[in-house]
Amino acid sequence: MDDTSSFFDTVTWIITIAVLAAILLPQMFKILREYERAVIFRLGKYLKTKGPGLIFLIPFIDKIERVDLRVLTINVDRQEVITKDNVTVHVDAITFFRVVDAEEAIIQVERYIEATSWLAQTTLRSIVGQVELDELLANRDKINKKIQGIIDRQTDPWGIKVTAVEVKDVVLPENMKRAMARQAETERDRRAKVINAEGEYQAAERLVEAATMMQETPMALQLRYLQTMSEVSEENATFALLPLPLEIMEAFKSMANTTNPSPDE
Repeated sequence: MDDTSSFFDTVTWIITIAVLAAILLPQMFKILREYERAVIFRLGKYLKTKGPGLIFLIPFIDKIERVDLRVLTINVDRQEVITKDNVTVHVDAITFFRVVDAEEAIIQVERYIEATSWLAQTTLRSIVGQVELDELLANRDKINKKIQGIIDRQTDPWGIKVTAVEVKDVVLPENMKRAMARQAETERDRRAKVINAEGEYQAAERLVEAATMMQETPMALQLRYLQTMSEVSEENATFALLPLPLEIMEAFKSMANTTNPSPDE
C-alpha cells in the first residue's frame, strides 16, 4: 500500500513539474530573430532592450514588446485634395520607414505604425494643398522629398526614420483632363507654327545671301542656269530646251527700253 501511495506521489510530482515547466519555460525564454528587438518592462518599468537571440525573463514579472527593425511600408489611402489653384485632385502615396530606436518607438507613442500612417495622410493633404496642379505634376520628386522631410522630423522623437515617400498617382477630374489635352494640342500647334516660321525665315536669309552672291558674281548665275538645264534634261520630258546666253536677254531689254521711252522723257 505504501509502495502504491509513493508511486502516485511520484507521478503527481512529475505531472506538476511538467505542467509548471510547460507554463514557465515559454515565459522565461524568448528567441528573437536578427531583425527583432525586445523592449523589456519589469513590474511596468522599462528595464532594457535585448536581442537578437535567446533572452531570459522572470516569469510573470517581466513583459516584453517585440519591435521589427526592418523597413516597413504604409499605403496612404487616396485623398481628395484641393490644390493651390483650386483644382480638385485625388492623390495617394506610399511611405517607407523603419524603427531606429525600439525603446522610443514603444514608450513615446502608442501603436507607432498607425501613428505614422495618420501623420503621412495629413502631411500629404497639407503639402498637396500648398502647390499648384502644374507643380504637382511636373515636380513630383521635389514634393516627395518635402513630404518625407516633414514626416521624418515629426517621427524622429518616436525613434522612427522615414526613408522615402512616393506619391503614386494623381487622378484628375474628366473636365480637367479634357482641358489639359486641348492645352497640349494648342501648345503643339504653336510650336509647329514657330518651327515652320523659323524655317521660312532661315530659307529667306539663304535666298537673300544667294541673290547677293549672284549679283556680285555674274558667273555664278550662269553656272546655276547650266545646272538647272542639266537637271531638266534628266527628266523624261517631251520638250527640248535651247539654251540662250543671258546677254541676249539683256540686249532685248535694252532694245525695249529704247523703243518705249519712259513718260518723263
